[in-house]
Amino acid sequence: MVINTGTCSFSDMKVWPGRGSRFISKDGKIQLFIGSKVRSLFHQRIKAVKLTWTQDWRRLNKKGRAETVKKRRVRKVVRTQKAYVGATLDDIKRKREEKPEVRAAMRDQALREIKERQKKKAAPQGQKFDKGQGKTAAPKVSKAKGKQKNK
Repeated sequence: MVINTGTCSFSDMKVWPGRGSRFISKDGKIQLFIGSKVRSLFHQRIKAVKLTWTQDWRRLNKKGRAETVKKRRVRKVVRTQKAYVGATLDDIKRKREEKPEVRAAMRDQALREIKERQKKKAAPQGQKFDKGQGKTAAPKVSKAKGKQKNK
């Protein structure tokens, strides 16, 4: 058996048969109210949207909805190579594509060059000077003679 239920014009609640009251305005619109509280508020011209217990307020403030969970799109991180100071993008790509053996050989060669440079620098520093050859005493100048006025 199907029970015909109406909805309250003010609060959008279900009005079961035998409950509520109807109000027919002068322009012929039929209003169905669930109770006297709702009928009184309607005649006072109070807006249903401003009352927190009405469905209109709940709809406006997004309350009680079964939220449909949307899958957020996950952005795929795209890695890009950028050039930086001292190396262009072509240089970086070329180095990445080199085989490890070639890279190791270049590293060894660079280390050898550094060691040779260090040996060259260390050789002159290792020699000690004799007292006679090292520093030569500069002639002493008296303070009075050192400060001469330009004429």
